[in-house]
Amino acid sequence: MSQIDDLPPLRAVIETHGIAAKKSLGQNFLLDLNLTAKIARMAGDLKGSDILEIGPGPGGLTRGLLAEGARRVLAIEKDARCIAALEEIADAYPGRLEVVNGDALEIDVAGRLQAPIRIAANLPYNIGTELLVRWLSPPDWPPFWESLTLMFQREVAQRIVAQPGDKAYGRLALLVHWRCDARIVMDLPPEAFSPPPKVSSAVVHLTALPAPRYPADAAMLNRVVATAFNQRRKMLRSALKPLGPDVEDHLRAVGIPPTARAEEIGLEQFCALTRSLTP
Repeated sequence: MSQIDDLPPLRAVIETHGIAAKKSLGQNFLLDLNLTAKIARMAGDLKGSDILEIGPGPGGLTRGLLAEGARRVLAIEKDARCIAALEEIADAYPGRLEVVNGDALEIDVAGRLQAPIRIAANLPYNIGTELLVRWLSPPDWPPFWESLTLMFQREVAQRIVAQPGDKAYGRLALLVHWRCDARIVMDLPPEAFSPPPKVSSAVVHLTALPAPRYPADAAMLNRVVATAFNQRRKMLRSALKPLGPDVEDHLRAVGIPPTARAEEIGLEQFCALTRSLTP
């Protein structure tokens, strides 16, 4: 018996259903149900909320989310081997878990959930960053979700919360900070997982702001930031040349020294430059 419900321990579930972690799917299973319940609590008060979970695997975090009171969980799992184990959890929590066997990059989930919606996941390493950028870049803001509680490699988590001047500061931090509050809420060592990954992991909690911190066109901001950090060691007057021959004039107009480098520039200045460059 596990500590959070009457279902079998995760090691027994994995053995019963033959769910050995696959490197090709970016799988590293977190088997300690006390830890998965703690991660679920990091997502906030789940009562009255629908939860989207990507890559539940054998269902450790899924059980934590349900045990902590989630109104309903939509679990998207690509690995068909895990579906039977997840369906056993659905039977134990009648009407509160929907399991979809499919690719999270291809499934439109918004119509399957009712507000308020939170996203909580131990994201597969191979698609985690791509999913985060998608959730941060919808056509309209605020998005369909209120918060994201996501596990990443520690290096990626540091990129998400980095500030100007930090070694990890770049496009991802700017996109996050423009529209969210973000902080690292938990660190996990490799030995917490089966099999142990080669790197440490961290859980990041992001809360969607009602509006972006500063006005800017989303597509242009993304282009400006991506261009600036594509050659981060160059001065901005050189790195941003692809944006137009008069980019140096735009930099000066918003108070950015043309000799500055991307890692030295904060969000407010990037947004001001974006507005200057927007036709």
